[in-house]
Amino acid sequence: MTGTGEPDGERLARVFLARVIEPGDEVGGQWVRRHGAVEVARRLRDGGEPLPGVTPRRWAGLRARAAQAAPERDLAVAREAGVRFVCPGDAEWPGPLDDLGDARPLGLWVRGRPSLRMWALRSVAVVGARACTEYGAHMAVTLAAGLAERGWVVVSGGAYGVDGAAHRGALGAGGATVAVLACGVDRPYPRGHTELINRIAEQGLVVGELPPGDHPTQSRFVLRNRVIAALTRGTVVVEAAHRSGSLVTARAAQRLGRHTMGVPGPATSGLSAGVHELLRGEGVLVTDAAEVVELVGDMGELAPERRGPVLPRDLLEPGARRVLAALPGRRPAAVDEIAREAGTTQDDAIARLYELRALGYVERHGDGWKLTRQAMVSVRVGRRPC
Repeated sequence: MTGTGEPDGERLARVFLARVIEPGDEVGGQWVRRHGAVEVARRLRDGGEPLPGVTPRRWAGLRARAAQAAPERDLAVAREAGVRFVCPGDAEWPGPLDDLGDARPLGLWVRGRPSLRMWALRSVAVVGARACTEYGAHMAVTLAAGLAERGWVVVSGGAYGVDGAAHRGALGAGGATVAVLACGVDRPYPRGHTELINRIAEQGLVVGELPPGDHPTQSRFVLRNRVIAALTRGTVVVEAAHRSGSLVTARAAQRLGRHTMGVPGPATSGLSAGVHELLRGEGVLVTDAAEVVELVGDMGELAPERRGPVLPRDLLEPGARRVLAALPGRRPAAVDEIAREAGTTQDDAIARLYELRALGYVERHGDGWKLTRQAMVSVRVGRRPC
């Protein structure tokens, strides 16, 4: 902005180009990088010499769009809706987006109070199937809530299914979330999520490349995913079929050198087939927020060690555990048999058996020894299936 509060030439040119050039257009990005946004806007608006890399027909199409563009009007509509335009060079511009090179957004329309740059520093994308299962929705909610409770920003696309569950999980935990839309941020899409997206705008941020009032298309959904991938430290995929758009986000994250993670599902579920394919490649299997943070967080933010429940027999000394394991399950056994199976002497076996009797694991049966009911339950629980 200029000192008078009016938009400067660079900002106005980028707002103009956002109406003319489609998101992710690398040819347009090259023009801006080589000639500057102001010059590219002038050539398109005033009918200057065509820029390289497009056919005459394509240039004519861009010129027709340029004739309809009104950047001052777009900015006025955005202000009325509580939306600001953030572009490269602004203090709020997230640096990680520059990793997209010539596919970098010309700018972002942002709805909400927090700083996008600050939130992007500690953010994770949680994406997945629109038609998710109850399991997928549960995992998305749980992951997002866990991340939010640990101070991480949850980024997703505002769609039905996993996206919506992730946003709700973060909001429900009182945390931060960002919705990256494939349309104008003043027109929530899908319409069934209008209330959710408005709530995100109140408590978090709603972001998009397209000017106010613009509508989504299939290609815009796909290209939106590169912004989600670039904006965050890593992407978690929760349920995705082989052709899922969330895998586009994951692949974009991999190309950008971001962490790529997947939540496994049933091997028989088509909605988990894409995730499993990802995990067979460079994706990392995660099951909760702690495992996600271990990857994307700072050094020392480790997930707790996983282990089964501690059973009373686990507290026995190794020699006593060997003698206990040597007793048959259904009948008494003589000391010499027990010693032989435990790989010890008869004197040691007798000492261990009296120790185990005091603890309630074995009992005398004439000249033999037998497991008590307590010990049989403990042994059954502790044994691993073949």
